[in-house]
Parts: sequence; C-alpha cells; structure tokens
Amino acid sequence: MFCSTYPSAPACTGRQPSCNYCHIAPPQRNVFGAGLEPHLVPQAARPLSDTDFAAALPTALNAAETEDADGDGVSNLVEIQRGTSPADPNSVPVDTGRCQEGDNNPRYDVCRYDARFAYKRMLLDVCGVPPTYAQHQEFSALSRNDQLARLDAELDRCSQSEFWRGKNGQLWKLAHPKIRPVGTFKAGPEDTGSNPLADYYDDYALYAYTQIDDHDAREVMTAKYYVRRESNPTRYTAVPSLPTQTLDEQYRAGNINSHWSILYFVMFSAMPRNAASQAYRAYLGLDIARQEGLFSIPGEPRDYDHAGVTAPACAACHATLDPLTYPFRNFQGIYIYEPRGTWGSYVPNRLEKYFSYVSPIIGQTPETGYLFGQKVNNLAEWAQVGANSDAFAIAAVTDYWKLLVGHPPTPEENAEFVATWKRFKGTHEYRVQRMLHDLIRTEAYGAP
Repeated sequence: MFCSTYPSAPACTGRQPSCNYCHIAPPQRNVFGAGLEPHLVPQAARPLSDTDFAAALPTALNAAETEDADGDGVSNLVEIQRGTSPADPNSVPVDTGRCQEGDNNPRYDVCRYDARFAYKRMLLDVCGVPPTYAQHQEFSALSRNDQLARLDAELDRCSQSEFWRGKNGQLWKLAHPKIRPVGTFKAGPEDTGSNPLADYYDDYALYAYTQIDDHDAREVMTAKYYVRRESNPTRYTAVPSLPTQTLDEQYRAGNINSHWSILYFVMFSAMPRNAASQAYRAYLGLDIARQEGLFSIPGEPRDYDHAGVTAPACAACHATLDPLTYPFRNFQGIYIYEPRGTWGSYVPNRLEKYFSYVSPIIGQTPETGYLFGQKVNNLAEWAQVGANSDAFAIAAVTDYWKLLVGHPPTPEENAEFVATWKRFKGTHEYRVQRMLHDLIRTEAYGAP
C-alpha cells in the first residue's frame, strides 16, 4: 500500500520498504510510524484488521506528508520522494550545489563525469595498479569517444588480471561475507585447517566463475555443476563433480547448499534458520534481522520445533523466516553420531530421524516453503525464484557498487543505480562483465 501511494519512491524501486521504515521492531513504532498512527482510524476502532489497516494506510500517509516526523527540517513527503528516512534526523537529502559558474580544477572536471578520473580509478580498482604518467598523458590526449573506448578495452583487460579474479583478489573479496570462511574448519589440499570440515575454496571458485567472462551470475545460486580452480594463472572450469562435494546433482543449488554452506550454516540445527537467513542476506540482499524483505505467510509461524517463535516479539519476522527455512529441512549439517561422510548431504526425513527429541511435531515440518510470498516445493525451486528476482539483481549490483564506488548507493545516486541493475537484469542478461561497463560510466563512479 505504501508503494501504491508512492510508486516512484526509491524505497519502492524494485523492492519493498523495510519494516523499520515505520517500526523499531514490530509492533513498536519509530517516530514516523508513531506520526502515522493518529491518522489511521479513531482509537475506539482498535485493533485494526489487516484489511482495515491496508484500507486506511494511504489516507494516513497523505495526511502526514507535510509533517516532519524526525525534526530534521525536511517534510515526510520530501524524504519519501528523495529516498531518505523520515524517521532518522541524520538522514536528509543532499543538495551539494557544487557545479557553480566558473568552478574549475586544473586536473579534473569536478562537476561532471571525467573519463580521465574514471580511467585512473578503474585501473586501480580492477587491475590493482595506477596508470603511469605517460599512460595518463596519452589517455588525456584522446578524443572523448576514444577515451570511452579505451576505458572499455582496459576494463576487459584488467578483469583478466590476478588482482581481479585470482585467489584473494577482488572477486574473492566480494565473496567473503557470502561464504564466511573459518580457517580452522578449512578442508581440502590447500591451506587445510586443524579441524577440517569442508573446502570453502570450492565456493569461491563457483562464485568467481559466475562473475567472469560471459557467464550467468544467477548460477551462483542455481548451478548443478561445480568449479575447479587452477593457479598460475588462475583458471576456473565448470565440472560435474569434485571429490570435496557430496550432494547429488538433483539437489544442488549453487553455493546456497554447497558442502561448506550445509555444514557451517546448518551445523547441529534441527530447523536450519541460519542457513536460510544467510542465503537470503548473502545472495538476495535482504536481512531479516534488520526487518528487510518480510513477506508474511498466513498461518505462520507454526513453531514446529517449539522455539517460541509465535511470541508477539518474534512472530513478525518468523512469519517470513520459517517458510524460507522449510526447503532446507532435509539438508544435514553435522551429526556427531554419524560418520562424516553423511554430513553435508540430503537426508529424506532428516528431522524425524535425528531430531524427534526436539518436539513431538518436528516431523510435520514441510519441505514446501515460500520465497517473496511465492510457494516453492524444494530448495532448487527456492534458488530459481530467488535468482530470477529483482532482489538478486539489486544485491549483485550493490556488491559491485560498494566495491568500485566505495559505498552503497546514496539517494542522490539512486537513479543511476536503478538504471544499472535494470540493465543488468534485462539488457545484459545477468552478465557481470557487461554490467561493469555501465557502472564505470556512471557519474557516481567517474565524477571526481
């Protein structure tokens, strides 16, 4: 209803507002939510049904537009339209006014996109070395069109470098928070830890492979194959199997259920909520702990494991998290009474077999779940729905935006950011290499 009222708001461009737009934690409201409350309906009509709330919200939003809930001197309406938070006095629209008549700089055009600045920055970001003085002078002497063509050529050259795609390179840096390596548990022939459980270098290899050349970035979530890495120089090759991976092909879903992901994020859990929330956060950019991406499912949560998730303070988030988790139910993490060869595998009736002591109804936990409110029958479907979503494209481009621009997209950069992720999903068909050519053309990247 918020996005129906403000369809062009940055919070609604390919996404939905986080619950903390109006709440500290549901049902507790922040100052903006508290300001909306009196405009909803008279107190005598409380509590509101979902239907009555949805019907009353647009009117309440309109009534509060001229107010300044957070006291920062900017009205609620302007903050909604500009992409800043009407509940945070430290979040305000920025109007720099930096491009004034007569402004000049002897080195760069500080008001607009400067290909010379983008050239130096891109070589540092992707190749890991700045241009020499001679290279910079040569580039500066080129025409505008030739400068842009050289930028494209240098981007393609640099993205072949070890700095970009090699071990511990830029792509591996992007993968760190998705894989969350722990050296103690590192298995495999390289850099083996003291308590080896799984080889997470396989996860880095798959991630890097999906990000380079003309590969489909979605396969980081959906791949039925694995990737072998060779060094000196680094090469990544898709292969049907690896000795460090045990999952049958029909159950594979890229890195979200790799051997490392199952062992590390499921561990000893009966209900693998951590595995689900990590996949949701790492590959779809939505953090349930921050009340992002909450799509409540009717009748949820059901508390199959007697964890108390139906309590009022818990239910709002678990009505999304638990349906996200159900497709992970049969993936076995660590079970100390079984040999290690059974860890990290798909075990039908896993909950009934190993965790009946947790709850008398644990075995009723379905494998069918929901992602973005859409029903999915298993984890492979979960991965397909996620990989084809706007959220995946937004999260993927945000990763590169933070790596290259240096920060998440600001409200002032939102228009360029939205255009970039939409072309990544549409025109470029999820090919990162193509998208990067767009990103280095943005003013966010190329304006000093």
